[in-house]
Amino acid sequence: MFGLLSRNSLRSSRHILLRRNFSSIEELKKTSLYDFHLEKGGKMVDFAGWALPVSYPDLSHVESHLHTRKGVSIFDVSHMLQLHIHGKDRIKFIESILVADVESLALDTGTLSLMTNEEGGIIDDCIVHKSSAGFLNLVCNAGCAEKDFAHISERREAAVRSGLDITVEVKPQHSLIAVQGPKVASFLQQGIKEDLSELYFNHTALVDVWGIPCRVTRCGYTGEDGVEISVPDDAAVELVERLMSVSDEVKLAGLGARDSLRLEAGLCLYGNDINESTTPVEGALMWTISKRRRAARDFPGAEKIMGQFIAKPKTGKRRVGLVVERAPARPGYPVLNLEGETIGEVTSGSPSPCSGLNIAMAYVDSKYIKNGTPLLVQVRKRVFPATKVTMPFVPTQYYNPPK
Repeated sequence: MFGLLSRNSLRSSRHILLRRNFSSIEELKKTSLYDFHLEKGGKMVDFAGWALPVSYPDLSHVESHLHTRKGVSIFDVSHMLQLHIHGKDRIKFIESILVADVESLALDTGTLSLMTNEEGGIIDDCIVHKSSAGFLNLVCNAGCAEKDFAHISERREAAVRSGLDITVEVKPQHSLIAVQGPKVASFLQQGIKEDLSELYFNHTALVDVWGIPCRVTRCGYTGEDGVEISVPDDAAVELVERLMSVSDEVKLAGLGARDSLRLEAGLCLYGNDINESTTPVEGALMWTISKRRRAARDFPGAEKIMGQFIAKPKTGKRRVGLVVERAPARPGYPVLNLEGETIGEVTSGSPSPCSGLNIAMAYVDSKYIKNGTPLLVQVRKRVFPATKVTMPFVPTQYYNPPK
């Protein structure tokens, strides 16, 4: 299953991550693990205004990617915005912002959701959890943190003026550590008394991890089994060191591997694959909107989104997966039909370390979204054959309850 690619073959993925690396590291925001990353030889780059490691010297980008698929990798994702939403009207409020059916979530479970605008565009993709402690936990992308917080605050002020009971709190002094890979449960279990076999995908729990009070959520951005651990800043280094002491199979990983892992899993990168001019229908994300929310049409942009969803015949663009022959696809490359007409554009692309294929996400005209449709991708002045395929490109391994 695991192919072998050269270090240079994933240059495009690194370009996606580093294209905004114009600031000196000293000017950037730093996570509580910053000095730890330097100590371990992390190559620090600018990502959404944060100094984060793109790689470490012990493994190449490809080796780190493949290791995550076979062992366990630790990613520092403390740059993400963590919010708590309190108040008796918290569910009504969050459903006025997100498309998720939060009301129907069981306690201590969550889901990926979308924050939409009145035109149906995607402001951000977020993870929301419904805590049994009486609040909602919301995790948003770092690159959208300022606009998300401003948007939520503005909507919260309007809600309070209308008589709703809502408080929004930035979770202070907490880091976020993603631990990903098929062996995560067996290694992490050594530091937790509770039975991790009962913590399923998108379930969350407040537990002590090696005596450190944490929130552990079974989720991630790699397509593998894994958890994200919200931990007090002053204990983040200790937690990572404890995890790494369990086994030599626990390795640090950076943004480079994270990007190619999420692409293989068919997961969107905000700003590349979705943005405020993209609707959930166009982004192939209608699965985030439940039947109840679709019927109620009570989320921002609902009329446009549902209009697109029920339209016959389908029109407009759609996000699809492509496999491109012979040449890696890069963001911005045109997608053509066999007559040579431009019918779309690549938004993410990279050789797949696991399959060795050149994989990509693209938006194409809805007439070309049938699996197996032959297409072309223009790479500079040449065109190469491509085929529309189903995503994910590599099967996901989320830990779900037995059927």
